[in-house]
Amino acid sequence: MTSFARYDCQISHGRKTPVDHRFSYRSPMWLLDVDRVPSLPAPIGFLGRFDTADHWPAGTRSIRAGVDEFLATQGISAPAQVLMLTGARSFGHCFNPLSVYWCYDESGRQRNIIAEVHNTYHGRHAYLLSPDEAGRDAVDKQFYVSPFFSADGRYRMRITAPVDRLTVVIALERDGGVPFTATMHGDRQPATRWALLTRPLAQLRVSALIKWQGIKLWRRGVQVQPRTGTPAIEAALAGNLQARTHGGKPAGKPAGRSDARTDGKSVPAHPDSPAASPVQSRAKEASCPVVH
Repeated sequence: MTSFARYDCQISHGRKTPVDHRFSYRSPMWLLDVDRVPSLPAPIGFLGRFDTADHWPAGTRSIRAGVDEFLATQGISAPAQVLMLTGARSFGHCFNPLSVYWCYDESGRQRNIIAEVHNTYHGRHAYLLSPDEAGRDAVDKQFYVSPFFSADGRYRMRITAPVDRLTVVIALERDGGVPFTATMHGDRQPATRWALLTRPLAQLRVSALIKWQGIKLWRRGVQVQPRTGTPAIEAALAGNLQARTHGGKPAGKPAGRSDARTDGKSVPAHPDSPAASPVQSRAKEASCPVVH
């Protein structure tokens, strides 16, 4: 697979309760091999780059090391290749509501997907998915994303392989309904590192749009929900990093992983969600990103 590409994505959010509210925007997303992270020359690097600290705990050596350490907490060995879909840091700012990691074995077969979620409170969380052939999986929600939803419920996801056309669908299920759905669709375009210069304000725009939508919901009387505590996955990541730093062994698999399979059969995606795929999340504080 290509080591660097761009998807010009249409991203949409729709909520049904307590008010009906929908919005969409376009934003570039970058696909890269975490072992070959592209970079601009130092004098202009601030216009577009990919920093480890935007995704994994302080002290993590690289994006690849963060992936490997996270998988180790789940009892999974390091993959042969990892492709990452994310936004680039520019002008000192980075906000990725969702970053996706596709993990492949030596034969080129996809094994897992990590969905890394960020919220506007600088919180992060990673969901590990083991999708079926259609890219579908389900996992319990463990992270506070939107200030208007509590951290309970269940995600049904579909994430297709990062080929010519990319589709991501995340549906939140609560109390027998689907109050929120987020989708992302985009077509792949080959890119060089110089393409990072073309949309330097993209993530600043995303942050502004999301905060503006939050203000609109608040003005419509939607109640802000209290934030909850740090998920177990973040604690496991921190423990794994500390153990590595002091020459110890990685932490064991954390509690909280919800198996999306039952009796060996994959759970079908919710009929309202066109696609759903494996995603994992991590947290830094107690809030979650734009996906909800």
